[in-house]
Amino acid sequence: MVLEKNEAIIDNSALELKLPLGDSLSNGDTKMAVVATDIPRNNESSMVLTPTDDHPRMVRHPTSYLETLTHLLRGNIGSGLFAMGDAFRNAGLLLAPAVTLFLGVICVHSQHLLLNASRDMAARTKKSSNPHFAETVELCFKTGPKATQRYARFARICVDIFLCVTQLGFCCVYFVFIAENIKQVIDVRFPDYQLDLHLHMLFVFVPILLSCWIRSLKYLVPLTSIANILMAAGIVATLYVVVQDLPPISSQEYVAHWSTMPLFFGTAIYAFEGIGLVLPLKEQMKRPAQFASPLGVLNVGMVCVAALFITMGFLGYLRFGDKVLGSITLSLPQDELVSQCIKLAIALAILLTYALQMYVPVSIIWPGVEKRFGPFRYPVFAELLFRSLLVILTFVLAEAVPELELVISLVGAVSSCALALLFPSLIDIISRWEEADPWRLRLCKNSFIFVVGIVGFLTGTYASVYSIVEKLA
Repeated sequence: MVLEKNEAIIDNSALELKLPLGDSLSNGDTKMAVVATDIPRNNESSMVLTPTDDHPRMVRHPTSYLETLTHLLRGNIGSGLFAMGDAFRNAGLLLAPAVTLFLGVICVHSQHLLLNASRDMAARTKKSSNPHFAETVELCFKTGPKATQRYARFARICVDIFLCVTQLGFCCVYFVFIAENIKQVIDVRFPDYQLDLHLHMLFVFVPILLSCWIRSLKYLVPLTSIANILMAAGIVATLYVVVQDLPPISSQEYVAHWSTMPLFFGTAIYAFEGIGLVLPLKEQMKRPAQFASPLGVLNVGMVCVAALFITMGFLGYLRFGDKVLGSITLSLPQDELVSQCIKLAIALAILLTYALQMYVPVSIIWPGVEKRFGPFRYPVFAELLFRSLLVILTFVLAEAVPELELVISLVGAVSSCALALLFPSLIDIISRWEEADPWRLRLCKNSFIFVVGIVGFLTGTYASVYSIVEKLA
């Protein structure tokens, strides 16, 4: 979403940090959630009672409405935002805003479905806290109809797989994104030393690998703090440059050819996929009921996110037209100092948060590796080797397919679509199968969302793969 999308939710004063399996850490595209360990120390802890708790839950430094809203915004705004110009090119200047809003409404509704299912599963199984994403899916299958119970473990594994694929896909995007932005600046500033994009990715590989050797999230806090500042400044500066000398609206296509719509769908879902973020954010609030209320954090935050996506996409496509690239930053004037600073700032922000993207697949896969092949004589070295192999994997995939816009669309269509649309609608049907459903409205609504997800998954994957093969041929 699942860890885009960048800005981490890390409490600087927390003694220890943990990552629940299946959740994600809010980091632009990262969509991961880092939760401070609930360890009381003197009077520093606050007592928070969630609606589904049977007893009070201790949370160190619970967040307010405004703090949680800030985390939600930071967790959903990242590289996907800068890809919206290309997304609008694939849908059209007038059609794209409407479809973006439509997809945004569906994605937010799916997030509410997950929140409701997690709350219901906590009450049904008498858990003291709401289960995370993968566990919620497993419990829904396990407590649902007999036909679904045998697939409970399989469903959880599927969620974990899609979370890993999403995060590793984000990491591949990061390699291409950073290298392309740096290459544009270097090519202009040092025209006698123009290098191939693959070499730039190789140079970027070293600092990324070193950052992934940091095993504790606590020590990543300084890096993510710098990244937050750079990303915010980069977004404001990008919008300032884009609105200069805008052409008339009639200069661009209102509705694009239908064959490019699947690419738009994949990119839009990639940008909106932040579903792994909602559960841990709610858990850390002083008043969790304020998260999913009509004017709560989720609805207000996602309205702001959707407005920013539509604004960036509309202005980006209007300004650059068919010449808009996979990231709007790449379309900015190459010889202007402001544009060069924007590219370097955002590239550095993405680089500093790559390690956070990698945290989810490591937390999901490494325990299984340790159980299967351990215990290791040198456990720290073994984990560092494993982390290095995952970085090398994303580097090789990025080198093989250095097409930013197509990789973003493919990741969105394959994994983000499953996490954001398919699983939430499915578990809502399964978890509430015994409840009365007059006129089968709930079933029809969830079936519609599921069909939208399936169509987007199939057409988006096909269009992305076809375009990649065509580019590489």
